Amino acid sequence: MRFGLVLSEAANGLRRNASMVVSVVLVTFISLTFVGTAALLQLQIAQMKNYWYDRAQVAVYLCTSVSTAAGCTDGEATEEQKAAVEAQLDSDTLAPFIDEFYFEDHEQAYANFQEQFEGTPAADYVTPEVLNETFWVNLVEPSQAAVIVESLAGLAGVEQVVDQRRYLDQIFDVLNAASYTAIAIAAIMLVAAALLIATTIRLSAFSRRRELGIMRLVGASNRFIQTPFVLEGVFAGLIGSLLAGAAVIAIVQFFVQGYLAESLSFTFVDLTDALIVVPVLVAVGVLLAAISAGIAIGRYLKV
Repeated sequence: MRFGLVLSEAANGLRRNASMVVSVVLVTFISLTFVGTAALLQLQIAQMKNYWYDRAQVAVYLCTSVSTAAGCTDGEATEEQKAAVEAQLDSDTLAPFIDEFYFEDHEQAYANFQEQFEGTPAADYVTPEVLNETFWVNLVEPSQAAVIVESLAGLAGVEQVVDQRRYLDQIFDVLNAASYTAIAIAAIMLVAAALLIATTIRLSAFSRRRELGIMRLVGASNRFIQTPFVLEGVFAGLIGSLLAGAAVIAIVQFFVQGYLAESLSFTFVDLTDALIVVPVLVAVGVLLAAISAGIAIGRYLKV
């Protein structure tokens, strides 16, 4: 097979169908950008889970004078009740599950609240006595939080025992839903890109039907005839995937690392993660284009 002739035929096809090729490039670019963004979002979720789950605490909120929980009918937790909770945390039953714990009184809770909600109306109206005194418990294994919850939830003076991971689960559920939505949109657009590539190749073949007939008459093999069309699709898919890779790197560099990292104190994906995703996008773009173009021209030649 003369590769120079094959490449020449592919280049001629790209010139003749420039507008359709541009359409394929754009659809591939947009769809693979969605794929890359969804992949980065999944990496971000995994990093956040590893970071925050290990730091998630169990909060043992004690009764206040305004508590309405069933275990707070006697008002604010007494010193004896606080001591009973601390003794339970120090007991041989719970000690193996606990890495450390500390007590936060009304004044400490108020100082933390003022720092967290500084400048908001709530900071002006909340007083120390309405904020729960709390035992904050760090676990050896955060997945065993249920043991602490079950052991302390029924003690006198305890308003509620909260595993903070349940709040994290809600956040991660929202992030996962956004990621799956991006994947679904990307899948639909990849199908659209595949159909557009196939249509482009069939139109290109139809516009050169006389040339293809002559090539068949002189004994050209199907592979020789098909290869330039497949290369046309691969070229469009490659350009679209490279643009998507550049977009993913730009998003990480300028938006994630540049804007979000300065505004939020989270651990974010970085350029290393983006550079892992980019080769996958290029491979998907090239394979999608090659398969779509190969099927399209193969079916056309059988007609």
